Amino acid sequence: MKTDNLPRAAMLAALTLSLLLSACAAPEFKQPAVAVPDAYKESPAPGPLTAADGTRWTPGRPAEAQSRGQWWLAFHDPALTALIDEATANNAGLDEAAARVRQARAIAGIAEADRIPQVGVNVGAEREKVSPLSLGLPAGTPIAPGTIYQANLTASYEVDLFGRVSSNVGAARADAAASAATLRSVLLSLQADVAQTYFRLRETDAELATLNETVALRAKNVAITERRFELGDIGEFDLSRAKTELSTARAEAVGLQQQRTSNEHALAVLLGRPAASFTASVHPLDDIAMVPVIPAGLPSSLLERRPDIVTAQQTMEASNARIGVARSAMFPALMLNAQAGGEATSFADVFKWSSRSWVLGALMSMPLIDGGRNRNNITRSEAVLEESVAAYRQHVLVAFADVEDNLAGLRILAGQAQQIDDAVVSARRSADLAQKLYDAGRTSYLDLLDAQRALTTVERSDVQLRGSRAVTTVALIRALGGGWEGSPPPGARAVR
Repeated sequence: MKTDNLPRAAMLAALTLSLLLSACAAPEFKQPAVAVPDAYKESPAPGPLTAADGTRWTPGRPAEAQSRGQWWLAFHDPALTALIDEATANNAGLDEAAARVRQARAIAGIAEADRIPQVGVNVGAEREKVSPLSLGLPAGTPIAPGTIYQANLTASYEVDLFGRVSSNVGAARADAAASAATLRSVLLSLQADVAQTYFRLRETDAELATLNETVALRAKNVAITERRFELGDIGEFDLSRAKTELSTARAEAVGLQQQRTSNEHALAVLLGRPAASFTASVHPLDDIAMVPVIPAGLPSSLLERRPDIVTAQQTMEASNARIGVARSAMFPALMLNAQAGGEATSFADVFKWSSRSWVLGALMSMPLIDGGRNRNNITRSEAVLEESVAAYRQHVLVAFADVEDNLAGLRILAGQAQQIDDAVVSARRSADLAQKLYDAGRTSYLDLLDAQRALTTVERSDVQLRGSRAVTTVALIRALGGGWEGSPPPGARAVR
């Protein structure tokens, strides 16, 4: 009977152990469901698209770890390339994020160390005087103090019975991966910020050039008006209005200089330079500025490419693993210890065979009464996972909205560009006719001013539109998680 009961007892013990292990192990991570559209609403063509370098987008393929390439080369601007290279090398925020990655990887290494036995060595000496009673001698028996020398090799190892070590390692690895994704996000944001600030600076330069032309035209009008006033052809009203318009144009140019200075200082900070030591050269954003056509790709690829979504993903996995760490605290922990070496009354005898000593031990401990501490810790860990899942879903929604916003922005800006092109042609023609009519004395100065004001407004709108299209293109690249590997896309078009 006893022999027959042995297999049943073994099976029962194995079943009990497996239940305990499953009870405290981290739950299997389940990817939260998110609504992913088949195509972007603002995308010009639904379904799989061809990227700028000729490769096709496909769903479900890990793409976050792939190199983004030097996406800014698609703008064909050596000055922009130099600025981004400098910012990547010197930006303090990027250095800060890189230091956090090293910290997270070091913490993961510390967690990994618990997987292997910890081995050390103890070498030392003790001098002690014991009481006679501890040796079983009568009280008052004189006992001389003695010195004991010892040298021991120690080892300890935690048997990962209930998954504490493995869960902790999993959480630390996920944290390190999240930090690395955050670094990529900071890098992408830095590069995009440099590009956008650079294009805003060039937009301001182009707008200043337009205003300077207006100032020159207004000064010419003042000179002509003064001569006509001196000849008695016109009254003082026209002369005063001409001088007012000249002063107003100059004031607007001064205001734009302040805006340019602010952009220049912002760019200096991104480059890691003191603002006082950086001066950006004047480089208007004119018609030959190249802006690449950016394919949006499939929405499913966004979940793999955007670094902030990957950070949220890894944070979820770390939170899930920490549930296993919290559960393991409810169950026994088994620690194995060993020590071997020598002890002697003189250091020369410590390493003799006769002085050898050793200790082997196993210690199992578990909580009995903790006032609900461990149970509440499990509840807290589960709530942290729920929080990270909600944050992940929010990141996904924001990412889709970012892409749609910028796709819509580029579409609308393209439509505006067509209208602005026509408006510029018409405004220039109107201003030219108004000038000729005024010179011939066939129209009033107010009509001339209206035509010139309209031309200045339209030309400034044209310049601002160029800048907006360049900035929005960079924003779309950022929203999509970066550029692509390979050479700059050949299909680029000029900004109008």
